Amino acid sequence: MIISIASGKGGTGKTTVATNLALSLGSCIFLDCDVEEPNAHLFLKPDLKERISVKMPVPEVDRERCSFCGKCAELCQYKAIIVVGKTVLTFHELCHGCGGCMRICPEGAIKEGEKIIGIIEKGRRGEIEFVHGRLKIGEPMSPPLIREVRRYEDRERITIIDAPPGTSCPAVESIKKTDFVLLVTEPTPFGLYDLEIAASVVKKLGIPCGIVINRSDIGDDRVKRFAKEEGIPILMEIPFERRIAEAYSRGIPVVEEIPEWKERFIELYRKIEEALK
Repeated sequence: MIISIASGKGGTGKTTVATNLALSLGSCIFLDCDVEEPNAHLFLKPDLKERISVKMPVPEVDRERCSFCGKCAELCQYKAIIVVGKTVLTFHELCHGCGGCMRICPEGAIKEGEKIIGIIEKGRRGEIEFVHGRLKIGEPMSPPLIREVRRYEDRERITIIDAPPGTSCPAVESIKKTDFVLLVTEPTPFGLYDLEIAASVVKKLGIPCGIVINRSDIGDDRVKRFAKEEGIPILMEIPFERRIAEAYSRGIPVVEEIPEWKERFIELYRKIEEALK
């Protein structure tokens, strides 16, 4: 089973839920797909042993062969390649690596180059296989790197995906085609607003989901009312507790600081299994 942990906004406790769930289950694969700012390693503290550069194909134009017909520019929806008179300009920052310009060129003047967009680091923490991506500074698009991180998922095992916050392309790339989405929120007006957006995205993707309410004893009950109206189960509530906050501030997982929470996260997994039956 592949479980993605998502949220409509940052700071709701998504990584807290993901890392503690992984530690409670023990044997699993953990993928940190928040490649712009990965931080799960700060809590899991894996022994990282492998580092892989991730590259993306980009067009390189042979101007000696180019007839400047402009077919490549007409095809590219992202304006990553344009023709101005007898000049061809390429903008690798805008390229999505589809390869369409290379296929449509009648002169065969466009070949595949490559650029490094980031790295993948792999390691272990006991029985937990850990993988995360780090997007190259200045690189505008994270989905290609997220796709590479997700190559390490395994449907024959439990895979936990820590998705980036929000509901834009990186978040969708991280949660699509997973078996279940845990939406982590907080009972505040901001939390509810972003939860509504995230829940609508998950609904459009057709993925079963449940809610975890972090800092559950602050705010009001509007998140619970929304969950009831939408028929989304609330699978766990985490209180606004000093010991939990202090452990987090020191990079210590809750299940290590307060051992009784381990059974609660195991119960969370059982509820996910029950929801999928």
